[in-house]
Amino acid sequence: MAEPSPAPPGALDPSWAELARPPRGLVVGLGGAGSEAVSEVYDRAFPGVETLAINTDGQHLLRSRAHQRILLGQRELKGRGSGGNLPSVLKATEDAREELRNRLRPYDLVFLVAGLGGGTGSALAPFCLALAQAEGAIPITSVFLPFHAELNGSRILRENTLRALSELKRAGGLLLPFSNEKLRRYDRLPVRQVFQFRNAYLKALVSGLMDMLQHPSEVNVDLSHLHRHLSRGGLTTLLTGEGHPSDPEGLARQALHDGLLDFHLTEAGPALLFVEGGSELTLGAYHRVVQAFRAELKDPPDLIPGIRVHEERWDSVRVTLLLGGLPEESLAQALGPLEL
Repeated sequence: MAEPSPAPPGALDPSWAELARPPRGLVVGLGGAGSEAVSEVYDRAFPGVETLAINTDGQHLLRSRAHQRILLGQRELKGRGSGGNLPSVLKATEDAREELRNRLRPYDLVFLVAGLGGGTGSALAPFCLALAQAEGAIPITSVFLPFHAELNGSRILRENTLRALSELKRAGGLLLPFSNEKLRRYDRLPVRQVFQFRNAYLKALVSGLMDMLQHPSEVNVDLSHLHRHLSRGGLTTLLTGEGHPSDPEGLARQALHDGLLDFHLTEAGPALLFVEGGSELTLGAYHRVVQAFRAELKDPPDLIPGIRVHEERWDSVRVTLLLGGLPEESLAQALGPLEL
């Protein structure tokens, strides 16, 4: 019998070709606010990223733009939304456990996006986070915290928000709390435009993390780094920033303090810092960016840097930062004082 022909140079051995594929990402919109945000991610069409919208409101789900859609609680809630009724949403979610598990199973990273307080997002976010973890995926939970006026106008909304946050904190991992109250700086702009700012920041975070993990780099950061970071980092968040390499200190301040995420960045633990630049980015500029973040974070005990240089020329530098060791009490402060 003739010997099989050897594989051509550079061909992948079928036994490990699947292991060499880039990570797959899924962005899941939970409830009304989450589905609205995911529609804009869908429009952006990130390579290697699919979208899923899940809601109890049939009319709202019908206008959501996503690769996949699920209407929960068709018997109990009849497609009319949850009305803040957490037990009904939890019952509908439990009934759909196997379908949700099957939808999450193929992905390495699962971005969960939800507005807290209304009912559907508050119930789904902790449930889907646990399912994603059980399937071996890395869950990244993005939650929109209500305006302080909303929290102080409804005890039910505040209770739903606090309950969901407590469950998400216990689960650990990556948590991105977007503070609607921080949008008040844009009070003079139209409402739709203001929420588009928030969704654009979310898209930048998704893009930054997926770029970091999907492409080989000069100093690489991969899924193993991310798993190790999350196993040691406690409560962790994800930040992004972009600026000129001639002002690394300004870039660090902008990334850490000017965003819409509401963590008080003190007592920081381990950090992953990924720097992206154009073909003319110098080694000296890269080191100055790393040192600026190290100084702004007050010399964290474990900072792992990475760098990717693009073929085309860029005038700016983009950074993606995973920061662990965050104080849990800072989330309660983000909700503001109770005035009921």
